[in-house]
Amino acid sequence: MAQSPSPSRSYDRSWDEIEEMLEIAEERIYEWQDWFDTCREKGDREGMKEAARKYKSLQNVVKSLKWVLGEEGAENPVD
Repeated sequence: MAQSPSPSRSYDRSWDEIEEMLEIAEERIYEWQDWFDTCREKGDREGMKEAARKYKSLQNVVKSLKWVLGEEGAENPVD
C-alpha cells in the first residue's frame, strides 16, 4: 500500500480547545440519539440511517479525544 505524503500540521491547538471539542461532541451524540428516536417514531428510515451514522461517528470522535487528553481508562481509538 502506497503512503501519501504527510499532512502539514501546526500543533497549535490548546488543551482547552480539545476539551471544548470533546464537550461539543458529547452534546451532539445526544442530539443525534434524539433525532434517531424521532425518526423511528415517524417511520423515517433514511433519517434513522443518517442519525445512526452520525451517532457512531461522534462516538469515535469522543473516544479519540479522550485518548488524546490522556483520560484514565480511555481506550486506544484505533482498536
